[in-house]
Amino acid sequence: MSKINRKSQADPEEKVEKTLSSAEQFLEKYKNILLYVLGALILATVIWLSYQELYKKPLQEEALGQMFQAEQYFRADSFALALHGDGNAYGFLQIADEYGSNAGKSLPFYTGICQLHLGQYEEAIASLKKYAGNDEITAARALSCIGDAYAELGNLPSAYDYFIKAANYRDNDYAARYLIKAALISEEQGNTANALKLYERIKIDYSNTAESREVDKYIARLNPES
Repeated sequence: MSKINRKSQADPEEKVEKTLSSAEQFLEKYKNILLYVLGALILATVIWLSYQELYKKPLQEEALGQMFQAEQYFRADSFALALHGDGNAYGFLQIADEYGSNAGKSLPFYTGICQLHLGQYEEAIASLKKYAGNDEITAARALSCIGDAYAELGNLPSAYDYFIKAANYRDNDYAARYLIKAALISEEQGNTANALKLYERIKIDYSNTAESREVDKYIARLNPES
């Protein structure tokens, strides 16, 4: 074998040895820093796990326990008790103050609905706008309830916008009831052409809903010749 061939075979071995030597030198030079960094990462992980297991998880369980009674009042339409509590169990407002986001994503929704029913329209809007749940039916209902609150405050343009947002949030049969609300707002604003357009949309897109079976009377009122 030629000298050139022997040298080409030895070169990779030499490169590996040099790489290992450089790595050893690097580790030797910076081992204290690396140990500090590793120790800091381990400590941060231990602190985070301890926070989750020893503080956050028990707090969430406690918050959900408080939510149970408030939700019972909510389902019984006892909105004042659900919102403010009964002197023994917390209401949604107290739960929000005490536990914040640990009470779950549904808390702003429950709070806003209660405030809406109690005539606290501005507060209801503020609460419902904080709702960030993933359930498409509840999310659309929250938008519609914001529209209801705006309508009660006399802010018809904003009410209309939120009813349309609710209707367009997901394409399901619940959209028909939100379109009815938007159409009635259009009527009140004198925009009968848009109201008729929305009524026709209900007939075409949501023909199997109760709203579709009632919509002809609205159309006849606005367009007697139809």
